[in-house]
Amino acid sequence: MTFDDFESKRIPTPRGDIFARVGGDGPPLLLVHGYPETHLMWHPVAPGLAERFTVVAVDLPGYGDSFRPPVSDDHASHSKRALSEDLVAAMAALGFDAFAVAGHDRGARVSYRMALDHPDVVTRLAVLDVVPTGEVWRRADATLALGYWHWAFLAQPAPLPERLISADPDGFWLAAERIGLKPGDPRYPDAVLRAYRAQLDDPAFITAMCEDYRAGATIDREHDDATQSSIACPVRSLWGGAGGLPRFYADPLEPWRTFAPDITGRAVEGASHFLVEDAPEEVLADLLAFFIA
Repeated sequence: MTFDDFESKRIPTPRGDIFARVGGDGPPLLLVHGYPETHLMWHPVAPGLAERFTVVAVDLPGYGDSFRPPVSDDHASHSKRALSEDLVAAMAALGFDAFAVAGHDRGARVSYRMALDHPDVVTRLAVLDVVPTGEVWRRADATLALGYWHWAFLAQPAPLPERLISADPDGFWLAAERIGLKPGDPRYPDAVLRAYRAQLDDPAFITAMCEDYRAGATIDREHDDATQSSIACPVRSLWGGAGGLPRFYADPLEPWRTFAPDITGRAVEGASHFLVEDAPEEVLADLLAFFIA
């Protein structure tokens, strides 16, 4: 892991403490991880970004060492809107009222909702290996159902997925490996993979993970469908060329046009869903070019 020069912080917010690694100097850049990872997914690129930016790599609420949101019947407490509010508050507590954001997977969903809800806060936005949540569900077909089956599984009413996962967390972990995590590969240090896997030993994490996906299947879709505005800042999309998006969408940029008409982006060829770890030098170069422009 390469966060040696970063400071670990617990940042108070109205709903609970956010854990973050903070390092570097320059304009603020928020990094938001995805499922089933933590802030550690940014370890190969954070030092390079910190040469030009003050990097804040957070654990999403519900994940890692950040607080676990309360469960609500409508799943609003785990909505991307609520999580984005938590992160805006965390950045404000660090003294940053406006900042750039890069998000991967679930973190990208929090990040684009943040850009829509807080246009004066997000200055530039990079979304990695996602299309908008509402578009995922609207266009879902058999290919997506088989490739991203966990979307529907984790969104099932409690306690079904929680009990099944808790009964055999190692069995469930196979799903993470199948979408690209690579034990034994030096790009995925053992300590990092152990940290990801250890989350499944925490019942509160399993609940938060499922609530994250339940929100995605319900209230997040409602928020997307009700949004009439576009993202005000420049938007960049990267996706794994060997991941799911090229199989699900002929042009992974096209589903973004409603929210980001001028979005730019490309595939990172040969990379899985976990493109930051699979191709860190290429992703770092692309992010630097975009955020410095």
